[in-house]
Amino acid sequence: MRQIIALGGGGFSMEPVNPLLDTYILKQSNNHNPNICFIPTASGDSENYISRFYSFFQNQNCKPSHLSLFKPPTRDLEDFILNKDIIYVGGGNTKNLLALWKDWSLNFILEKAWNQGIVLAGISAGSICWFDEGITDSFGNGLEPLKCLGFLKGSNCPHYDNELERRPAYHKFIRTGEIQAGLAADDGVAIHFIDQEISKIVSSRPKAKAYRVNMNDTVNEQEMDTYFLGS
Repeated sequence: MRQIIALGGGGFSMEPVNPLLDTYILKQSNNHNPNICFIPTASGDSENYISRFYSFFQNQNCKPSHLSLFKPPTRDLEDFILNKDIIYVGGGNTKNLLALWKDWSLNFILEKAWNQGIVLAGISAGSICWFDEGITDSFGNGLEPLKCLGFLKGSNCPHYDNELERRPAYHKFIRTGEIQAGLAADDGVAIHFIDQEISKIVSSRPKAKAYRVNMNDTVNEQEMDTYFLGS
């Protein structure tokens, strides 16, 4: 079973006192004490980001670690990754993430991990990267389309409700054909794929939603059923 959990926003880095999404991710592993590895490439391996990851996950039923491409733990990255149960990719600059991953052949290693049943998850850049395409601010001057890894079909737009320029930019790129139709997610939403199909959409916030956005004469936005993980 191949799983990807794509977060529009939320998790330990955005909701440090709301564990709902990260707890959900941990529960998707068959291991009751999973090895979870954080990949903070998109942030330039921010020490603060890494510290926040450990601050949360060291207090959960799991064994946390991280992979730095600036200070790699081993030369054999494939062995390192394939011994994990969950890979959690952080946010930041998606273009730089993809460039570094390809230079280290990490894209191929992660695809192998996915095909072997290791859960792939990520927020923002760590969500966009799994799709054919996404919209990103990686170029430093507004939002632009970006080709990504293509593990999941279509395009992706995170932070759909919280960053006001995201929705109109996504609509524009779909309308002009600069990007494929796809899925948008509010902060606090995780879209859970099993074998490239949506299995479930969950949220850590009662009103947060995911949307299917496509072109049919005009841009259509369809709100998708989203299950709130709280009480």
